[in-house]
Amino acid sequence: MARGYTRMVFDLGRIEALLDLLGNPQRAYPTVHLTGTNGKTSTARMVDSLLRAHGLRVGRYTSPHLSSVRERISIEGEPVSEERFVDIYREVQPVASYVDSEAEEPLTYFDLTTALAFAAFADAPVDVGVVEVGLGGVDDSTNVIQARTCVITPIGLDHTEWLGDTLEDIALAKVGIVHKGATLICATQPPEAMEPILRHCAEVGATIAREGQEFGVLGRSLAVGGQVLTLQGLSGVYEGIHLPLHGGHQAQNAALALATVEAFLGAGSSRALDASVVQEGFAGVTSPGRLERVRSAPAILLDAAHNPAGVAALVTALGEEFDFRRLVAVLAVLEDKDVRGMLDRLEPAVDAVVVTRNTSPRAMPAAELANLAVDVFGEDRVHAVTDLPDAIERAVALAEEDIELGLGGVGVLVTGSVVTVADARKLLVR
Repeated sequence: MARGYTRMVFDLGRIEALLDLLGNPQRAYPTVHLTGTNGKTSTARMVDSLLRAHGLRVGRYTSPHLSSVRERISIEGEPVSEERFVDIYREVQPVASYVDSEAEEPLTYFDLTTALAFAAFADAPVDVGVVEVGLGGVDDSTNVIQARTCVITPIGLDHTEWLGDTLEDIALAKVGIVHKGATLICATQPPEAMEPILRHCAEVGATIAREGQEFGVLGRSLAVGGQVLTLQGLSGVYEGIHLPLHGGHQAQNAALALATVEAFLGAGSSRALDASVVQEGFAGVTSPGRLERVRSAPAILLDAAHNPAGVAALVTALGEEFDFRRLVAVLAVLEDKDVRGMLDRLEPAVDAVVVTRNTSPRAMPAAELANLAVDVFGEDRVHAVTDLPDAIERAVALAEEDIELGLGGVGVLVTGSVVTVADARKLLVR
């Protein structure tokens, strides 16, 4: 059955029926549940790495994937093998077909990958699951786990057609993952998002720890290949943390991840985590497609920013941590995004933009994107190229134009969507 990669049906009844018939594998281990608009996957990867440094066997479920669906289901830091994926699919698929036959709407692609992840984790078995919401929170397929430890990363306006067009509506959808008695680790939020989060936590008797109050980034300095952080955790101050990722937004994600692991492991005012284990956990973090350098001379960076807040964080990191004399962006976006907001934030950071399209059926045509970009950048700085491989080639030529040989300092940035980055990685990462 074609489940439709992008089809969305917000009804937990079908996945609950499927998991019931599978013996509720999601109840075989405790979980950490993450939602938010930006930073979910990077934060999930940090939580995973920190928990593994503490000797726990971790299953991590994130989305979307870059090259293989197996990336969504990671055990001990590695995607499940093809053989294991096929085995789990063969166990789940007949049960899924039965659920489909009994329901008005078939299970979605995301329903099925979620069930596969929960089954794979139970089968492994893992000590803990780290589970990222697909979209929103309260009606998301993952919201069957009722996790004791929850995370909300920064909230912004995205997916407004599904979640509502105010920050309050979006925050209400996301805070729905916080169930009775849970602990919520919450990033700094705009006041209109924070108010419904606090109200919901009071209603369900959840404990909340807020960035900037109970935890946060105390200091950061640039280092080769990343940054060195001083973090205030729930249980004390942790110094000398090398994080091999770029940008203040990744430092914020690190503070969230640290507080999350402290809460999960029961660390608090009376007991801190071992600082050397925390350092080891952060040192091993990777986050593909997040300001990832995939080529040198010229430098080619990939970043999955796909909304105005993501582009703003990207631009700040570029200004702080990279010294480009000339930078050309390759941009391909999805039609349902705030493209004008993204262009406005990108414009000051790049010398020119090559607009193109990615392989998503929801991709904005290059000509349409070019028209929007000309309004922001002016005609001379916008180049439209239909295919991504040719767009990257054009961007490299533009970056190296009029630059004296041997001086360096030129770069190409590929951004606008996770799909854009996935397509570029297939071309550029060996």
